[in-house]
Amino acid sequence: MDYFLTDDQKMIKDLARKIAEEKIKPVRAEFDESEQFPWEIMKTLAQSDLFAVFVPEEYGGLGGGCFELCLVTEELSRICGGIAVCYAATALGAYPILLFGSDEQKKKYLPAIAAGERLAAFALTEAQAGSDAGNIQTTATRDGDNYILNGTKQWITNGGEAEIYTVVALTDRKKGARGASTFIVEKGTPGMTFGKKEKKMGIRASATREVIFQDCVVSKENLIGREGMGFMVAMKTFDSSRPGIGAQSVGIAQGALDEALSFARQRVQFGQSVSSIQAVQHMLSDMATQIEAARALVLATARHVDSGNPRVSKESAMAKLFASDVAMKVAVDAVQICGGSGYMRDYPVEKYMRDAKITQIYEGTNQIQRNVIAQSLIRETVSKQ
Repeated sequence: MDYFLTDDQKMIKDLARKIAEEKIKPVRAEFDESEQFPWEIMKTLAQSDLFAVFVPEEYGGLGGGCFELCLVTEELSRICGGIAVCYAATALGAYPILLFGSDEQKKKYLPAIAAGERLAAFALTEAQAGSDAGNIQTTATRDGDNYILNGTKQWITNGGEAEIYTVVALTDRKKGARGASTFIVEKGTPGMTFGKKEKKMGIRASATREVIFQDCVVSKENLIGREGMGFMVAMKTFDSSRPGIGAQSVGIAQGALDEALSFARQRVQFGQSVSSIQAVQHMLSDMATQIEAARALVLATARHVDSGNPRVSKESAMAKLFASDVAMKVAVDAVQICGGSGYMRDYPVEKYMRDAKITQIYEGTNQIQRNVIAQSLIRETVSKQ
């Protein structure tokens, strides 16, 4: 479908596709197997200015937003969801600064992010605070002109590789979630260390680690917004970032369909190509239709986010929910179409299936997304009465 991209957007999309095909595709299986962080590919993306697409021009970016980020993320994910998330997680880590940072904070951190010189990460999740994000236990205690951070963040994407971390911690434990605040913490700050690199089912090229704070001293200048804004900063960040997960999901689904279709056309059974069998044709038709519907919802939501409308929680949740469910279904069907070959690691569809699963889990499970959507619907109904 024609999504009426501008010339700049077409150029961004084409460039991301070119890098994905030429630089990522030949090595995606190697990175999945070795679980090494794809630094050389990150450097290529940086040199191509793709980290700049979601950063305003006044801070060294290209002036795009969520929409452009989704274009790049989909194209990279179409080849490798693991390598794509190394890129997209930097946007997630940058969003608290983009949305709520002071001008001084933006000038200090965003140019290096836009240049791809420093990756970012967002640290919210803890052992007892996954879906229940308000149950964080990490604390930030005021001490003169500084805050002292103590606690452990879990399953942080880009953990240990990123150099800029936006961290949610409690500045007033008695207030619970309303006592949370957000801080910028740079890698190398004394008292900040990292746990082991997690072994994952999918997105293996990406780094997932604990981020540990033990009497970590952070300047008050690194507080984003005001004390007590942390939970709101986190939720507004997810409102802007969830379409990116939707785009990752669409890319994974599209890549799985591409591989399944190619296999079905070449594989001969009963004297004909598998793609000539009506049962398979119906599966392919459903897969393509679901992907196009997911893409339309994701891109429409990204435009909605970029419009500046503050009420995007419902739509962002819908985009993430629908697209990730599509990704999982399409990937499973792609394995089915490829049969025994699809189950083998010599073929890429089993990797698409493994990579697809996480999209239903991170940045809020799909069950949580349904809660967000339902709560928004109820509030809208009440406000109209």
